[in-house]
Amino acid sequence: MLMLTLSTDIMKISRVGAATAKKLKKLGIATARDLLFYFPFRYDDFSEVTLIRDLRSGARANVVGRIELIQSKRSPRKRMSVTEALVTDGTDVMKVIWFNQPFIARNLRVGDRVSFSGKIEDDYGVFAMKSPAYEKIFKKSPNSPLRQGYGGQVPFVKGENMDAVHTQGLVPNYHLTANITQKQIRFLIKRVIGLSEKINDWLPEETRENVRLLSLGDAIKKIHFPKSQKDIDAAKRRLSFDELFLTQIQSQMIREDAKSCVSAPVPFLEKETKKFVDSLPFKLTDAQRKAAWEILRDMRKDRPMARLLQGDVGSGKTVVACIAMLNAALSGGQALRRGSGQAVLMVPTEILAKQHYDSICKLFNGFDIKIGLVTRSEKKVNYESEIMNKGLKSKKTKKHNSLFIIHNSNIVIGTHALIQENVEFENLVLAIIDEQHRFGVEQRAALARTDARAPHLLSMTATPIPRSLALALYGDLDVSVINETPKGRKKIITRVVPEEKREKAYEFIRGQVKAGRQVFVICPLIDISDKLGVKSVKEEFEKLDKKVFKDLKIGMLHGRLKPKEKDGIMRDFLDNKIKILVSTSVVEVGVDAPNATIMMIEGADRFGLAQLHQFRGRVGRGEHQSYCFLFADSDSEKTLSRLRALVDNNDGFALAKMDLKFRGPGEVYGTAQKGFPEMKIASLFDYELIKSAKEEAEKLIKKDGGLDGYPALKEKLGEWRKKAHLE
Repeated sequence: MLMLTLSTDIMKISRVGAATAKKLKKLGIATARDLLFYFPFRYDDFSEVTLIRDLRSGARANVVGRIELIQSKRSPRKRMSVTEALVTDGTDVMKVIWFNQPFIARNLRVGDRVSFSGKIEDDYGVFAMKSPAYEKIFKKSPNSPLRQGYGGQVPFVKGENMDAVHTQGLVPNYHLTANITQKQIRFLIKRVIGLSEKINDWLPEETRENVRLLSLGDAIKKIHFPKSQKDIDAAKRRLSFDELFLTQIQSQMIREDAKSCVSAPVPFLEKETKKFVDSLPFKLTDAQRKAAWEILRDMRKDRPMARLLQGDVGSGKTVVACIAMLNAALSGGQALRRGSGQAVLMVPTEILAKQHYDSICKLFNGFDIKIGLVTRSEKKVNYESEIMNKGLKSKKTKKHNSLFIIHNSNIVIGTHALIQENVEFENLVLAIIDEQHRFGVEQRAALARTDARAPHLLSMTATPIPRSLALALYGDLDVSVINETPKGRKKIITRVVPEEKREKAYEFIRGQVKAGRQVFVICPLIDISDKLGVKSVKEEFEKLDKKVFKDLKIGMLHGRLKPKEKDGIMRDFLDNKIKILVSTSVVEVGVDAPNATIMMIEGADRFGLAQLHQFRGRVGRGEHQSYCFLFADSDSEKTLSRLRALVDNNDGFALAKMDLKFRGPGEVYGTAQKGFPEMKIASLFDYELIKSAKEEAEKLIKKDGGLDGYPALKEKLGEWRKKAHLE
């Protein structure tokens, strides 16, 4: 008989053939170890056996009884075989029905005692179960007294079938692939569950004791085959902690590494900062002032700042970033030379980089600050005349290559190109990353390595990240929040529009365009999809351009266009030459069109709430009342209920929490691709456990920064880093 080990190939475990092994590998299960770490996502509660006389139609129940009659017959009308059994437990009779499974009549015989679990139905006055899970009962208690009134039958004796896996107790359910059944997965896990004792528990014993956690082996046993809800809770707590702890260890190592780095302290330039703030055409909110001061205070230190600035769409993060960049750019004098400071702003798209360049040039109009733009398609500066006057315009600088701009600008704005072209900054003191969740830990680290001294790091996001999630995913960053919107900004009126009111919506849009306003139309796809009903940019553009708004200038924007084409379309839209812009989610971030007052979203149910809120934030930037119209491909109550949350709620943080519950962090924030593996067990709403994981990670890293005294943890972290694409 084969001796099973954790590395035993799945094909060598009993009853697994080549075809089944191939299907299991689709689920990521190739070895016995993989089986143990393939966790259930829910449980059926069959911990109580129900007497047949107490059954209720529509309920799920476990019934234990004796088979009185069983037979298979063919149904000529429906061309299927039907197996029917009558089961009694002494209190009443229940019918059990299976379709196209004639072998069951050979497996079960009259007189067999069987445990059934499934949904109860009313079959012409008789309780029935259709296609239930079932298990034969082989063990009987020798001391079971016969009970009067049950015709000599013992309804159920606890301990009668100690090995029931599918029908009694808390029965685990797993995510499956085609032609793999719950029974197969449970059977296989039952075969290898004893190996859980051989799993190396990599969590330090002191940590386990401090947080009062199960051993890893016990947690794995209890997550698969719990005896009570208490077992499930304890197992989930241990396995959740593991996931959170690894993210925290990684974050704390980054934080400790940063502490060993030296940064150039940036003094607070009070006079210049006041001049800048007074020049703004609006008054800063209290939240903006607080966030700016937290950032400036960090930048005064000789240790690198690591801060996340988050604020809702339109809350004014860019102005706060400008205050930080102003201090960095002027920290060593206005003319760029050794000892003066530089700031870099990195954003996810070229459109956003160009818009930031234009707006920041205007904001710093009264200051002698050299600003450069570096993207793949465009490189330019705001000090062209100075270059001409000094006779610097040579063949090398004619097109302003990246190196020239980076060495001669106080502030550099650009895309990923800033870290992908292996450029070195002259004297970088402040690095700002916009849309933090789109950049992984490895990209942040790459930007921080672009200078001999570590720059101060400010990450910004308009995607609201709940406090617990920020702590879980960005434990190496301090957090500043702008939770106020500028005064006078009108609330965007949001409506879910049913198909029968589409024409009215078009009429309203026409009226807005006549009044001089502009419109965004967002679609989920670029091309027409095979999936019926999913709107694409190209077909929507054709419809609006040729049928609905034939007299209006309509533009089309999507990710496959060349950068020059995108730029031209956006420029025409911003100049009000294009009245309606049909686009994919490329406008989700950064496009600031103050004249746009309508955001119309096709296939709104295809997007998450946080993303819809981002789209909505593209309008309402000017003085006019703005609107957001949601058109859904589905009219199910679940879909409409989710979209109504957007209608009723303008708080991005509240919507982000709802979105997390609907979809999970991987979809909402892209964490699976951006430096953190998707969490299988951990809840990002369990703030206390996240806090415990952070505290324990801090203690451990302070004690042993390299984890040399914890080889098992070090090895586990290495595996985790590979999954997170950090190595």
